[in-house]
Amino acid sequence: MTARELTEAAADDLLRCICFKTGPPRFVGVELEWLVHDGARPGLRVPHDRLESAFAALRTLPLRSALTVEPGGQLELSSLPAASLMECVSGVSADLVAVRAALRERGLTLVGAGQDPVHPPRRMLRHARYDAMEAHLDRTGPAGRAMMCSSASVQVCVDAGYEEPGPLGYGRRWLMAHLLGAVLVAAFANSPASEGRLTGWRSTRQANWAALDPVCALAPALDAAPRAAWAAHVLDAPVMCVRADHGPWSAPPGLTFRQWLRTGLPRPPTRADLDYHLTTLFPPVRPRGHLELRMIDAQPGDDGWSVPLAVTSALFDDPQAAETAYRTVKPLAERAGSLPAPRNPLWRSAARDGLADPELREAATACFAAALDALPRLGASRELQDRVAAFAEHYVLRGRCPADDAPSPAAPKDLLP
Repeated sequence: MTARELTEAAADDLLRCICFKTGPPRFVGVELEWLVHDGARPGLRVPHDRLESAFAALRTLPLRSALTVEPGGQLELSSLPAASLMECVSGVSADLVAVRAALRERGLTLVGAGQDPVHPPRRMLRHARYDAMEAHLDRTGPAGRAMMCSSASVQVCVDAGYEEPGPLGYGRRWLMAHLLGAVLVAAFANSPASEGRLTGWRSTRQANWAALDPVCALAPALDAAPRAAWAAHVLDAPVMCVRADHGPWSAPPGLTFRQWLRTGLPRPPTRADLDYHLTTLFPPVRPRGHLELRMIDAQPGDDGWSVPLAVTSALFDDPQAAETAYRTVKPLAERAGSLPAPRNPLWRSAARDGLADPELREAATACFAAALDALPRLGASRELQDRVAAFAEHYVLRGRCPADDAPSPAAPKDLLP
């Protein structure tokens, strides 16, 4: 397709076709981001050359997951689509054993936290994409750099669901993802500190996400048909950058993709530009044919990541659990109001208060019970079931989240007043 062929109507059609690919839920996946710290001295900033050497060694490992590096030196493992929950857990667990061993030989360790509790943002990767992203996000404050360079998450991927309505229909799953998302934020909040100080938020990562560019990190309108709403959201979002063969990547401030299509300036956009534009949007739920749930903080412990994966998979892919979860979270829509996630009152309370919020605690209790009931039907191992049950007992039933267990950070001397 040439630039001239990518009309506004063609772009709208493309977005509607690629965002929700419907059918029976068959696959699950997970993307794990980790902070990388010095194993013996976690308060010591790891030099870039030491990280680069370690990452070069990791790239030689025979991993099944894709391994990438985020702008601040965070490590990401992205699983292949798995035909079952246990296939996903087993494959990623094996990769993590190999990655941890290779890092341990170099005195480094993976840290599961939604936000680096000690070190201020520092960009490691130098690329035109990240230069443009940083410049774009800097217009609305420091949250963009914190997101790019200091945050880490557990992102769960589930199929869009059936075309038809019902517990596994894509329309209901889309709405449920945005309401259940607040419950997941609250239950798994694990970033109470930043730059050596407690911030007053259980999920500082989510607080930063809500403070990003006022469009790129927001959910589309939920009161419209999902395909139409997502297509409109993408076309009306500002263009972060126009790629170029030479020089920096930039875009006129405020230029939306729809305006770019209509004016053809600074050059006519192509299908590749539309695909790239999609990678510069960071909503809490991103439709990529499947649904990518992006709101969960990275979790503590070697296996902590498997709990949000198991709970989310069970609530989306087991029909009985999906029905229970939908009935549980649907009343939360009134509290969310008309503002989009993550800037509405429901999501803000989830990030600030975690499960100390009584309504979110009640919803999480019901959802975890439904997930635990469903996990045997999904073939989950006894070990995984016990892990979820232990999390529910230690946190959910007590109105707590991992952030409530985090020790007060020890600020480096150069951060102290």
